[in-house]
Amino acid sequence: MLAVTVIAGILFVWSLLAFRLSRWSITAPIAMMAAGTALTAGSNPPLHFELETNVFEHAVEVILALLLFVDAIEVPGRILGREKGIVLRLLGGGLPLTLGAAFLSGLLLFPDRSGWLLAVLATVVVPLDLAPTASVVRDPRIPARLREVLNVEGGLNDGIVSPVFLLCIAVAVESHDVHADYGEALLTAVEAAGWALATGLVVGWTSGLLLRKSWSRGWTQTSAMRLGVLAVPLVAYTFSSAVGGNGFVASFIAGVLFGPAVRELPETAVELTDDIVTLMSLALWFIFGQIVNNAFWPGFQAAIILYALLAVTLVRMVPVLLVLTGAGVSRADKLFLGWMGPRGVTSIVFGSLAVIELPDVSADFVSRVMVITVMLSIVLHGLSAEPIARFYARRRTEGTRPAAPAADAGP
Repeated sequence: MLAVTVIAGILFVWSLLAFRLSRWSITAPIAMMAAGTALTAGSNPPLHFELETNVFEHAVEVILALLLFVDAIEVPGRILGREKGIVLRLLGGGLPLTLGAAFLSGLLLFPDRSGWLLAVLATVVVPLDLAPTASVVRDPRIPARLREVLNVEGGLNDGIVSPVFLLCIAVAVESHDVHADYGEALLTAVEAAGWALATGLVVGWTSGLLLRKSWSRGWTQTSAMRLGVLAVPLVAYTFSSAVGGNGFVASFIAGVLFGPAVRELPETAVELTDDIVTLMSLALWFIFGQIVNNAFWPGFQAAIILYALLAVTLVRMVPVLLVLTGAGVSRADKLFLGWMGPRGVTSIVFGSLAVIELPDVSADFVSRVMVITVMLSIVLHGLSAEPIARFYARRRTEGTRPAAPAADAGP
């Protein structure tokens, strides 16, 4: 209860000063993380969370399930938007290349680690989360088309990486067994993905159809509709888990199928789910403060810091520059899209699940890499947001400035 009180109090104080704090790139996730780090530090901290439990595992899965659902419901409209060519290049070409670059960087810097563990690490550090730099996607100084591309990519990126993470973690866990059966591990992962796909399809399509018909015939109310929308990802998560599938993959699929129905529902239908996702994500950022303390005290190897630095810079920038060649995007815009790839909640969730599933040595390794990657991302992407916005504002001003009158050439 003390933790809930502290989290609520910090959130309230931040809400009073949100605009002023945003001018220094201090977002709600950053504020919660800083508070969590301060209040869980030391040998006898005021607050302490048990992170390696089934309760925590299911809690972070639910957070990601809701987040994936909210992102996925806008997939049908977003993927067919004005910038679909760029989006398809980033997701279809840039994302696989980024995962490959993260994996190869791991092979180079951690040659003593198993390939499947490095594959897990790649899926942990690659997913995007725009929340720590939310000001970027709301800043009118940055061209609307670039903000739209980032929104779309951020919404779809983690949903695509999720099944890859599940596959890698299943085989990585099996690889630590002397009598490892990789075929069985792969089959189990594929079976779980199949159940997740099936349950997501059923829940998403059926719930969308029922809610749409109920609203069109006047059988329900707006407040009840908001609760109905919230129930959809929860049903998808629990139903999939009950039959042996993965809950957050099922929630993402349900969101994709549910998306078309949203356009026929009240505009506020998704607001409750969105607000709950935000609140639960902020609580996770607070708990991340303890993960930071757990990982930082033993210290870091230079290779871990270098890998994290590569993960938030070149591992994404180079693939993005490659796939956008010939796409009609200016050099500045390509650099912007390549640079602006912050890491956040999805990396924390994947990293936490890996820590729970993997043996201690591998778990500590993944935890440290995840922590330093997210921390570097918050600092580098957060501090760069305002200079980037000023650059685009200056470029727009120069582009709209009237040309100077031609000099009089005389008689």
